[in-house]
Amino acid sequence: MLHTSTTPAPTRRRLAVSRQEAALLAITALWGSTFLVVHLAMQHSGPWFFVGLRFAVAGLLGLVVFHRALRGMRWRDVGAGAAIGVSIALAYGLQTMGLQTISSSTSAFITALYVPLVPLLQWLVLRRAPRPLTLVGVALAFVGLLLLAGPDALTVGIGPGEIATLVSTLPIAAEILLIGLFATSVDARRVTVVQLLVAGAVGFLVMPVVGEAAPAFSWAWLLPGVGLGIASCVIQLTMNWAQRSVSPTRATIIYAGEPVWAGVIGRIAGDRLPPVAIAGAALIVAGVIVSELRPARRRRRPAAADGAPERETRPGLG
Repeated sequence: MLHTSTTPAPTRRRLAVSRQEAALLAITALWGSTFLVVHLAMQHSGPWFFVGLRFAVAGLLGLVVFHRALRGMRWRDVGAGAAIGVSIALAYGLQTMGLQTISSSTSAFITALYVPLVPLLQWLVLRRAPRPLTLVGVALAFVGLLLLAGPDALTVGIGPGEIATLVSTLPIAAEILLIGLFATSVDARRVTVVQLLVAGAVGFLVMPVVGEAAPAFSWAWLLPGVGLGIASCVIQLTMNWAQRSVSPTRATIIYAGEPVWAGVIGRIAGDRLPPVAIAGAALIVAGVIVSELRPARRRRRPAAADGAPERETRPGLG
């Protein structure tokens, strides 16, 4: 006789966004809104001084807010914070150096290389293979970033600005991986303070090495530096907390939405995005959504009455 199949119904995919992922989405919006502020401040300050000021302010704020938590500081917290702080300083400093000589579209195109770089490094260094849907999300976000950068970004030459921006993708990826590596074994508040102070110190220490002088006093760099310092403290603390449960690859896809928010702020300021850039923004959003899709777990059927495990039956002759 013909047996009836009891194969479970096809699994559905559901969209689940945790509190941590929602927090990363929020700080990505804040992150993207700082682009215009930094661009204006660079007309009155050098890149390394501004990085030093920004993160020194953020670190001092962290000291005031989390001074009680620092009493239990461990060497592991110091080491993790120092490693992340150096990565932050190099990432921000090199990217800002590049923006002095290349267009923002070219910078966006080159910087986008960190999106596929993070899951590859996670695979090679941490031995954590990303899920297939996560890789699809990375691909969509990367293509979206290329479209958002615009056609001018495709004509990339090899100059000092391009090289500095290209090198900056390595510490950007390293920062995300290091946060993911240490997040579950350190105190987020202690590490946040250490990494911010280290990033500020590295910014100031690099100045004499590259021959950058301190700028003349101007409210045009002081106010943005203080404001972005406060924002940096919030951003880094949130990253350290959220990446305790969000993988580096998934976090990277969320961070890829930064240019979208930067474009929104730019549009409010008077910029107009071309259709291809809008399509790129849509792909980035699609990448985030796809990466968040998770297959629903199959429900196990009750065991057979005699206690033996129930086997899957397929159509056949009996």
